[in-house]
Amino acid sequence: MPMIDVYAVVGTFADKHKLAVDLARTLMTVEQVPDIPMFRKNTAAFIHELPSDALSNVDGDTTYVRVQVLTNAAALDREKQLAVVEQFTTIVADAVGDETMRDRTWVLLSEAPDGGWGLAGHAHTNAELVDAARAQIAQLSSQGSGDAPPADPGPAQ
Repeated sequence: MPMIDVYAVVGTFADKHKLAVDLARTLMTVEQVPDIPMFRKNTAAFIHELPSDALSNVDGDTTYVRVQVLTNAAALDREKQLAVVEQFTTIVADAVGDETMRDRTWVLLSEAPDGGWGLAGHAHTNAELVDAARAQIAQLSSQGSGDAPPADPGPAQ
């Protein structure tokens, strides 16, 4: 249930909502979590627009995008880390409409410690998150819902 924060100067993106949806959907896909309400409602991207004088490299260039991704501990193995960075960089460049943005997009991956993922007023451990996902999958399956995915959320990290 990752959180994604994108920082860029005002006017960088024409369609911020589409960018947020594309990033959230892509991260769910890369993480390979079940497509259930628990993950769909708690995987989100936030687009932060900064004044042009609030961002600069050493040379004074302000045409950068920083994407910060926070996941629960050990959610992304090395293969998934590489996929997130590559795919997010492409999504950002496409959203800007400038292929050279690939060279000016920074993607930072970080993890909340086990027990440090707060949801519904509770600091969840990885095992608790997996248990909650399994319970929701079972509930959806017993209801005969077409929303119930065949995938298991995997072992607790």
